[in-house]
Amino acid sequence: MDFEKIASIFETLRLSLPSKLTLLDAQEFSSKHYPPNPPDIDLLILNVNSADEARQTRFVLSAAYADSHEVVVVGGGMRREEKLSEFGEGAYDFPVALFVPALEAGTSFEAFAEIVAHLRAPNGCPWDKEQTHQTLRRPLLEETYETLSAIDADDADGMREEFGDLLLQIVLNSYIAYQDGRFNFTESVKGVYDKIVRRHPHVFGDARLDSADGVLQNWEKLKEKEREGKKTDKGILDGISLALPALNQAQEYQARAARVGFDWAEVDSVLDKIREEIEEVKTAKPEDVGGELGDLLFALVNLCRWREVDAESALRGTNLKFKRRFAHVENGAKKQGCSLSEMSLAEMDALWNEAKALGL
Repeated sequence: MDFEKIASIFETLRLSLPSKLTLLDAQEFSSKHYPPNPPDIDLLILNVNSADEARQTRFVLSAAYADSHEVVVVGGGMRREEKLSEFGEGAYDFPVALFVPALEAGTSFEAFAEIVAHLRAPNGCPWDKEQTHQTLRRPLLEETYETLSAIDADDADGMREEFGDLLLQIVLNSYIAYQDGRFNFTESVKGVYDKIVRRHPHVFGDARLDSADGVLQNWEKLKEKEREGKKTDKGILDGISLALPALNQAQEYQARAARVGFDWAEVDSVLDKIREEIEEVKTAKPEDVGGELGDLLFALVNLCRWREVDAESALRGTNLKFKRRFAHVENGAKKQGCSLSEMSLAEMDALWNEAKALGL
């Protein structure tokens, strides 16, 4: 489309040509699953040729823009303002163009990367300029756990905030690597992009995999080929971080081994193994109890895997439940004018059962 036609569209829009504008064709745009444009720059989608194409364009836009976002439809001298949720539902004289005004500043990844880079610039923040990968290790771990807590609580507002905090850690560490001359964020993105394409031949290639189990088994085969290509001595389990919490690590070890066929044939065998480990704990010598309890925990994690339960989340949930109920016991003691150390076990147990009855 030539400049004069674009200028004509903006004349119909009653707007001056912006200094920044993303131009995209509707046929290409509607084939996407996520908008390929930075949302903090005005967007003009050209050549929307049908109601179906309009609705698909709206669907793609909705991944980044609110349904209530005001857009403008332009075609044949017509100008119609409507909400994004309405686009494609009205009668249009196709083809039409869709003008999508920019979201507020700070809504694109590029804008976010810019402020992170600014923090590390000479005129940036003294604290941020001093950070290294090692000094940021603890914040990264803390943000990861806070993100998991928000997920466990199914807290949408919390997840939105914590995902952003976690993204800050990733982008900041990537920028430090760039300043050290090691790699940049674009290379990290390209690496994982290629990996996703490579490990999903059933989505981006000709492979046919109809079940999640089949996908995981094929995933391990592909990773094994990658290891062979790198001529490394690393095994299937070597890629699992030693820094993971023990329950997560155990479940991931078991899951990866199972993908190549190293697994019990049925869940009853897992239950038998747990009973066997309990007996070994009972008869263990004092110096061996720790190891036997570790074996028992490992077997219990395996049962979690078989029951499709995340062991770490399950225990965290029980921890929180214990905390709530014990707080009820503490509050009950205070109401009775005594401390917990002054109460009998039977009295504390009565308050504990009261907490259970209240659903705490």
